[in-house]
Order: sequence, then structure tokens, then C-alpha cells
Amino acid sequence: MKNNIKHIFFDLDHTLWDFDRNSEKAFEIIFQEQLPEINILDFINIYAPINQACWKLYQNNLITHQELRYKRLKDSFQTLEMQVSDALIAKISDDYILHLPNSNHLFEGCVETLEYLNRKYKLHIITNGFADVQFKKLNNSGIHHFFDTVTNSEMAGVKKPHGRIFEYALSVAKASKNESIMIGDCLDADVGGALGFGMEALFFNPNRIEVDKHIKQITNLVELKNMF
Repeated sequence: MKNNIKHIFFDLDHTLWDFDRNSEKAFEIIFQEQLPEINILDFINIYAPINQACWKLYQNNLITHQELRYKRLKDSFQTLEMQVSDALIAKISDDYILHLPNSNHLFEGCVETLEYLNRKYKLHIITNGFADVQFKKLNNSGIHHFFDTVTNSEMAGVKKPHGRIFEYALSVAKASKNESIMIGDCLDADVGGALGFGMEALFFNPNRIEVDKHIKQITNLVELKNMF
């Protein structure tokens, strides 16, 4: 890493906050009440890739926030060959947003690493997630105090990988490109977005997917303690 780094920008979901584990818990609570016949693991196996695909559409402005919330559930139930009314989908969607920030599993080494980095660097968040939910996640998981600024796509008016969200985040943080780095789990939004903007980037790759050799990566957050 460059020795002039002063600001570290993190993605939140799938990078610090364990979205998959917390999402599964939220659905488990909801389905116990609403659809007890659903096997939660069967649902999650269907839902997870559909949700990722819907987020990609949202990220590229091909669907709206509300369409994302509806489509990911509708498509999942259809794949499971379940007839679920739009009214129930709307209720499950609302309940999901309500319950999601209440389970707050973080990735291994998250707090330890943030405590270490916070002594030496200014830490920030850049997220495409919805503002109210993201702030609840940060507060409920007890990591909000580590971050000087939190930028979300609603504030910036654009989503990662658009360069303007990085420009906005740097402006709020009073940071420059050459003293900043972005760390996130999404090759397109986090890594590609930051690199395209002219900012250094680091790929968080806990699933050890194969990537181009030129992409700097870590598989565990504690590795950052040896890099910075």
C-alpha cells in the first residue's frame, strides 16, 4: 500500500456487516409467523443470487428502490413455485427492512481491525444501501463511532460505481484521491468504481473467488493490520 494513505473508505454490507447471516435471521423470524411452511435454507439458496441480480439492476438505475424490494421476493417465490399475494409480499418486504438491522453479525476480525486502523487513519463508509437501514446497522452493531463520515447513494444522488459518489464522499471527508483507498466486496461497484475514479482500491474476497492478478485483495479483515 502507498505510505501516504490517510483515509480508508469501507463498503458496509458484505464487507464489514455480514449481510448474508443477518438476512437469513430476519427471514427466519418473518417466515415463522407469515409462512411457516417455508424451509429457510431452501429460500435463502434461491433468494441470495436473485437479490444480488436485483441489486445490480438497481445499481445501474434499471429498477427503482421499490421495484427492487418487490422483485427480489416475487422472483424468489415464483422460483419456489409458491403463490404469494402482492399484499403479503409488501408486508414481508416491510417486515424484512424492520428486522434486518436487529441481527448484527460482523465479519471475523471486524472490530479488532477497525480499532487498530482508527488509531492511525480516518475511517469512512461509502454504501449503496438505503440510508435509514444502513445507519441502524452501524448503530446496532456498535461500530458507528469508528467512522468520521458515512456517504450513501441517496445523499450523493448516484450509486457506486459512478465516480460522483466517490467525489462526494471525498469532499465530505475533506480527503484527496491520492491519500485515500476504497475497500469493498464488489468488483464492479467498489473496486472498479474507485479505480475508475482514480482512487486506490482493495478487494475484500472472503469467498476466494478468482480475480485478475493486478487486483489487490484480502480474504480476512485482520490482514489489513499487516498492510497499514
